[in-house]
Amino acid sequence: MPTNPAASPDVAEFAGQLFFRLWRASHTRIATALESIGLTPASFGLLNVLGAREGAMQQELGSAMGIDPSTMVALIDSLESAGLAKRKPHPRDRRARAIVITAKGRRKLERGRALAAEVEDEVLGGLSDGERRELLQLLRRALETSPAQPPWRAEEGD
Repeated sequence: MPTNPAASPDVAEFAGQLFFRLWRASHTRIATALESIGLTPASFGLLNVLGAREGAMQQELGSAMGIDPSTMVALIDSLESAGLAKRKPHPRDRRARAIVITAKGRRKLERGRALAAEVEDEVLGGLSDGERRELLQLLRRALETSPAQPPWRAEEGD
């Protein structure tokens, strides 16, 4: 039976422990929801960034997302084979390829965003809209100032 242990001020918890528990609650649900539309959390994450950075180069995407270059190639290959993204010649660099989201990819992204919003509503249901915005703001700031990490590799799991 699933448990949802309440945070207790009597227990010395660290932010990392709370992040992990919240990540797990969110990640397992979003992975299941995205699977229903043929995406993984990593492929959804890449589609989401592509939706905002149309025509970015592969190296830029990997750097922005903290993903290892070989893993990024595999992710782009999978999106391309599914017809969700495609590589095009970069307009300013003949040697580079720009990655663009297709119309099918945009539709899949919108469905994925709707599923992610449902999961977030479920996981963060105890917070007001203002508290959610504040949480995101604090997490972004913490991430910006946290120590550098090696790029994520697919072998670590999705």
